[in-house]
Amino acid sequence: MTRVTADVTFLRDYNQALVMAVGRTARTFERATVVRATGLTPQAVSKVIARLTADGLIRPAGVRRPGIGKPAVVYELVPDSRYAIGAHVARRTLRLVLVDLAGTVHHSAVSPLPHDFTPAQLLDALSVGIDTMAGVGDLRSRLTGLGIGMIGPLDHANGLVRDAHGLRHWHDVPLREIAEKHLGLPVHLDKDVTAGITAEAWRHGATFGDAALIMVESGVGAGFWLGGAAHRGAHTNAGEFGHTVVDLTGPRCVCGRHGCLEVVHHHAAEAGDVAHAARVLAVGVVNLLQTLDLAHVVLAGADLLGHPQTYLAAVTEAVQADARRADWLRTRVTLSSLGADVIAAGAAMQVLDQHYGIPELAHPLIVGS
Repeated sequence: MTRVTADVTFLRDYNQALVMAVGRTARTFERATVVRATGLTPQAVSKVIARLTADGLIRPAGVRRPGIGKPAVVYELVPDSRYAIGAHVARRTLRLVLVDLAGTVHHSAVSPLPHDFTPAQLLDALSVGIDTMAGVGDLRSRLTGLGIGMIGPLDHANGLVRDAHGLRHWHDVPLREIAEKHLGLPVHLDKDVTAGITAEAWRHGATFGDAALIMVESGVGAGFWLGGAAHRGAHTNAGEFGHTVVDLTGPRCVCGRHGCLEVVHHHAAEAGDVAHAARVLAVGVVNLLQTLDLAHVVLAGADLLGHPQTYLAAVTEAVQADARRADWLRTRVTLSSLGADVIAAGAAMQVLDQHYGIPELAHPLIVGS
C-alpha cells in the first residue's frame, strides 16, 4: 500500500467511523445531523451514508418534512447487521457474550476452565463456545470477529500473553495468532481491564471523561480511559494496579514482590474480612486518584460483585474523605453497568471498533507495495 492510498483509506474509514458514532448515539439521524456533529462537508457525509447503506449498516427510517425546503431522509443504525463475540478469560472461568453493532449484549454464557489451563485447553473451550453462540440464529455470516480480554501481563501490540500471573503455561504465548488459526476468525487481544473500560466508555458516551475501571476477580487490575481513548502505556501493559505496593513488610505476591495491593487484599478476603479487603482496595483507589485525577471510577469483577455495596461504600467513603476540596475535586464512584459481562462485552466492542470505529492513527504512515 502506498502512502497516498493509505491516506485515502484512512480518511474514508475515519469519516465512516464518525457517521457510525452518530448512528450509535442517536436513535435516528439525517445528513444535516451528521454535518453538525462531525464537521464533515454535506458531500462527504452523503458519500459515507451511501456506502453504509449499501453495506447494510444503516437504513432509511422515513423522512422529515421541514416547513420549507426539501424533505430530509432519516436514517437509523441496523444493530443486527453485524455482531462480535467477546471472551473474558479469567483464571477459573471463560465468559462469552454476543454483542450487536449498537453494543447491546444478546447472549452471555460462562463455563469453567481447567485448573492451570494451557493455551490448547483455552482454544478448545473457545471453539466450543463460539460454535454454540454463533449457531443461535445462524450468525456466522454477520460475525465480525472475536475479542479476548485476557489476564496480564500482556503485549497488546504484538498479540502476546507475556507471563499471565498465576498461570504456568502462558510465557510469551502468541494468543492472537494461534486463536485466529484455530478459530478461523479475526481476533483482537487486549488486557481484561482495558476491554472493560472500553465497554464502560461505550455505555457512557462522550460524557465519560477520564476514568478507571477497577476489577477484583482472582486478581486486581485497573483499565484506564484517558483523553477519549483506552490507555495501554508504552509497552501496552498498563493496568497492573494490583501490583502496586501498599505494605513494605506484607506477604509475598505472585509477581514476586512483597505487600502488593492484590495479595494484601486477597489475604483479608480469604480470612472472611470483606470490609477490610474493601478498605485496602479503597486505599489503592485514592492513591490512583492522587496520580491521575480521574473523573469516574467504575468497580467491577466477580469477586467484588459478590459484595457490591461493601466495596462501593468503602471506596466512595475513602474518595470523599480524601477530596479536601469537594467543590472542585470530585470523582464519581459507581458499579459497572454491565455487571459480570463487562470484560467480555468490552472485548466484543473492541472488535466492532476495529472495523467500524476510529482507525489506528499509524495507518497513514504505511509505505510499500
